[in-house]
Amino acid sequence: MTRTEKLLADLIALPSVNPAFRSQEGAGPHGGRQLRLAKNGEKNVADFLAAVAAKAGLGVEFQKVLPGRSNLLVSLQPRGKIRQTILLAPHLDTVNAEDSQFVPRRKNGRLHGRGACDTKGSIAAMLAALCELAESKTRPRETRIIFAGLVDEEHAQAGSRTLVAGGFKADLAIVGEPTRLQAVTAHKGSLWLELETHGQAAHGATPHLGRNAVREMAHIVEILEADYATRLRSRRHPLLGPATVNVGTICGGTQPNIVPDRCAITVDRRTLPGETDGGVRREMAVFIHVRKLRATITSTKLAPAPPLETNPKLPLVRQFLRNLRQHRPKGVDFFCDAAVLSAGGTPSIVFGPGDIAQAHTTDEWMSLASLERGKNLLLRFLNSLS
Repeated sequence: MTRTEKLLADLIALPSVNPAFRSQEGAGPHGGRQLRLAKNGEKNVADFLAAVAAKAGLGVEFQKVLPGRSNLLVSLQPRGKIRQTILLAPHLDTVNAEDSQFVPRRKNGRLHGRGACDTKGSIAAMLAALCELAESKTRPRETRIIFAGLVDEEHAQAGSRTLVAGGFKADLAIVGEPTRLQAVTAHKGSLWLELETHGQAAHGATPHLGRNAVREMAHIVEILEADYATRLRSRRHPLLGPATVNVGTICGGTQPNIVPDRCAITVDRRTLPGETDGGVRREMAVFIHVRKLRATITSTKLAPAPPLETNPKLPLVRQFLRNLRQHRPKGVDFFCDAAVLSAGGTPSIVFGPGDIAQAHTTDEWMSLASLERGKNLLLRFLNSLS
């Protein structure tokens, strides 16, 4: 077992479910038993990683984010004056899970368990690379390297938002997410909207005396999933393709013999660089209005989740791509901490072992070959820094 594999196995065994998703003990989402998880969320993982980093001679500090939840900041100082800073930024939290998913299982060259790829694989690869660099005879002369284990990415990105609010900036952030070891310079934003229609209640025996809010919403759902989605497909980003729309939930009416006077849907609208939340809301409102339909539209996101677009010609981005022997950057559909860090003034890319297709699944796993290669690629880049 390599150092990186052992680190990942130890991380999987430490539950760090985001408290926003925590459930009491009982039936899990797939019929299994759920753990009664501690209220400290990511704390056990942060404390464990702090001990590993300190043993390797790295500087360790904590940044309070939420009660009982702190970002972990690990630093490797250069031999000389600091000329530039590189940030390695995976997140510590995971989505909910059943107790069996916190038992790491090795099978056919894979390590299975909650968080294996999202993003404890990135944590293991990044911290193992940094520890190896710290323990070697050589290190960058003028580059400071910071590993930031961030909390709350899966919910509201409070960890990265707190880091930015504190004035932290780096010359490049490498945000740990499963990208199949491809450097990503663009990702979509995420806007959640609630649309609500209003009608007039009446007795179910005399529906002509009322106005059915569910019927109005049915027309809106149809045009969003058909006509509006078609419009979005006509506007494509070179790395991300088109923006998308998905109607995720619907709720209307109270009982069969009452004409419903209210209906609401929630919509996931994935945005492209150049789009704004306000602009998307206005576009959707006009699209509905011109078809003689009426709905109120409000945002339900706890905080803005904008798209990411980092210039691939920036010197450090180009250097990272060269170390990967990757000729062209990639784009991904999912949102992550990279956009938050970028908005705070740190040019950011996304990189890590594993495949996003495995994230949040019942049988999440990480290829051990990908894990080790990811660590080696990161170490090669860090060794190339002056």
